[in-house]
Amino acid sequence: LPLLLKATLLHLASGSYHPFYNGFYYNHIMNDNDDGQDKVDYFNGARLVVETSRDPVYSYNGANVTLPCHYHYEPDLGPKRKIRIKWSKLRDDFTKEQDVLVAIGKTYMAFGDFKGRAHIHQASRHEASLVITDVRLKDDGKYRCEVIDGLEDENDVVDLRLKGIVFPYQPPRGQYRLNFHEAEHVCQDQGAILANFNQLFQAWSEGLDWCNAGWLADGTVQYPIRLPRKPCGGVHLAPGIRSYGPRHRHLHRFDAFCFSSALKGEVFYLDRPAGMTLEEAKQSCQDAGAEIARVGQLYSAWKFLELDRCSAGWLADGSVRYPIVTPRANCGPAEPGVRSFGFPSKGRFGVFCYRER
Repeated sequence: LPLLLKATLLHLASGSYHPFYNGFYYNHIMNDNDDGQDKVDYFNGARLVVETSRDPVYSYNGANVTLPCHYHYEPDLGPKRKIRIKWSKLRDDFTKEQDVLVAIGKTYMAFGDFKGRAHIHQASRHEASLVITDVRLKDDGKYRCEVIDGLEDENDVVDLRLKGIVFPYQPPRGQYRLNFHEAEHVCQDQGAILANFNQLFQAWSEGLDWCNAGWLADGTVQYPIRLPRKPCGGVHLAPGIRSYGPRHRHLHRFDAFCFSSALKGEVFYLDRPAGMTLEEAKQSCQDAGAEIARVGQLYSAWKFLELDRCSAGWLADGSVRYPIVTPRANCGPAEPGVRSFGFPSKGRFGVFCYRER
């Protein structure tokens, strides 16, 4: 063992040993020409500073958005140096960050769902902004802009928020029938995704009051209360977001809080004098060059397009609902909202259709 240790130390001391190099972070440990000559990067006395937007950047489904990021040196080093840029998305459950894009000079590579949708915008000196095209619902969240110059590595975080609406969802089988993975699927089926806490909090601040607990994207179960009452945590608790904390994603069952953003198309209403069955309603939408609307699309049309219709209509999940912007007699409660008739097994109604623009 002593002889082996001695031999190892002699090998490390020789010129044949190369330090660890991962091809991205430490561009000065081995030089860019890869001629086998090691280089040492000494601290140059300048401090690398990375800055993003202090305020959230707002966008919506289907839009293009730029997440600003700039860097500089204190003191200024003059001409632009060759640096590495890395963008990553932080996860709601604080697990490993999702790689979005890496760039070296004019060469970049996007990863996963961001392939073909993400690139670096460098219109000015020391800019490292990220452009995301065709924004999707799950793009909502916090992004880290990381700049690497040799052994110096600095970063800052910017918050991308989609303009949207949170709505509670129960399946036809009734209350508290969904585990976490089923909740993810039912939201996707309704043109939405599971809401995150920030989205639920925003909805609560805008007036959402719902006494049934539902899954959120991070695997916690929560519900928003504006008017404290006995069945909803008690009358002595202050208004706010009630939380059950993280629940078992397979075993525990609750409802879901879904999030939908602004629409690329339009929702419109069709009817017949005698009404329609669900199958007839689907066919009527197809005949109009559209498809039967999903629940998330109806909520989005109500919130962003001010769709107001005091006539009940079928939706894709087999539910019957109608959106009210201006409350009035014979149109339900005194507050605006999307009214629900549940999931009738029979009956004849109109239908809400969705058509892309």
